[in-house]
Amino acid sequence: MTNWSAVERAAPELAAAVQGRFEAYGLAILATLRHDGSPRVSGIEPLFALGELWLGMMPRSRKSLDLQGDPRCALHSATTDKNVTDGDARISGRAVSVSNQADLDAFRGAFTAATGRQVPLLGDLYRVDVTELSMIRPTGDHLVIEFWKEGGEPQRIERR
Repeated sequence: MTNWSAVERAAPELAAAVQGRFEAYGLAILATLRHDGSPRVSGIEPLFALGELWLGMMPRSRKSLDLQGDPRCALHSATTDKNVTDGDARISGRAVSVSNQADLDAFRGAFTAATGRQVPLLGDLYRVDVTELSMIRPTGDHLVIEFWKEGGEPQRIERR
């Protein structure tokens, strides 16, 4: 199990850059697997708080039903320009359903602290056990690709 605080310890600079990209706009694209194995992409507002990466969604939404059937998921940061000037962040992992009242209350408090608003409707809540991170950034005439996989060290590749 690799929660967000464990990722921050394993790859601190990369984790900070990835989190920064997701928090820049507060939006992400969530990829899940449907019951037949085909992919589904959905918009989501991830929350980094309390050492966890949280995904809250409407109860019994399609994306939640997907995660209940197969917890594998991927998040992609909101892309705001075709040149990806500020970078492109990705997180892969497994969604774990959260139903413990203490965790639900902690999430509500963290959500309010981060957004300044109350949780509108707490439906299905998940935290993500992270298995991979990556950040791609254009730098001059090449791309810098940084990545980390669970149990490994952060890596950096430059592509021209």
